[in-house]
Amino acid sequence: MPEPAKIVLITGAARRVGSEIARQVAGRGAKIALHYRHSGAEAESLARDLRELYGTEVLTLGGDLRDPAVPGHLVAQILEQFGGLDGIVHNASLYQSTPLSEITPRTWENMEGIHVHAPFYLAQAAEMVLRSRKGAIVHIADIYAERPLRNYLPYSVSKAALIALTRALAKEMAPEVRVNSISPGVILWAETDLPAEGDRQSILDRTALKRSGEPADIASMVCTLLFDAPYLTGQNIVVDGGRMLY
Repeated sequence: MPEPAKIVLITGAARRVGSEIARQVAGRGAKIALHYRHSGAEAESLARDLRELYGTEVLTLGGDLRDPAVPGHLVAQILEQFGGLDGIVHNASLYQSTPLSEITPRTWENMEGIHVHAPFYLAQAAEMVLRSRKGAIVHIADIYAERPLRNYLPYSVSKAALIALTRALAKEMAPEVRVNSISPGVILWAETDLPAEGDRQSILDRTALKRSGEPADIASMVCTLLFDAPYLTGQNIVVDGGRMLY
């Protein structure tokens, strides 16, 4: 008798790397809950594609994860629709430049809300069902968590906190639930005119593989951590083409 399909929540799933994660997770036969904040049309389009391509069940869920009540609502809707939850991929992120002199309490609230509080409240809300199903959590961090980026202090610090949260949750939720994170390097260029640390070519010149990665590189690692790494927890996996060697 075949195993029942896994059920996976992906936050920030409508566009860019999130949409590729959703495609690869669906390709593994999972039922998908696609979370979005503003990109409702893109999320619905992606959901239609996943249903047509993979014949899987897809639920779309909107909400601002900076609201502490939203993570619990998302989990409750998933349990009502699917009756379970096996994995969470926290991909939602806020990438925003803020010079030191312009950092305000609101800046911290926004960054910590999406990068620290949201994944914590998602894990807390889903704890019992994930324990019962021996589930897994994957957080998308950043190489700038370990190498802070100038003018991105709250972003870099909150991503570092996300890695710390990963390790703390791995200890708190063991042995039933595995919790890991991924730190991408250059995968898709930010939707701004210029990178924050120089021009694109100079960044690639300081990357061992001399090229940017693809969303599929992150998505395949997500699938590995969700489905194929039963003895791996509390780890941050760097997928950067050797950028941190320089």
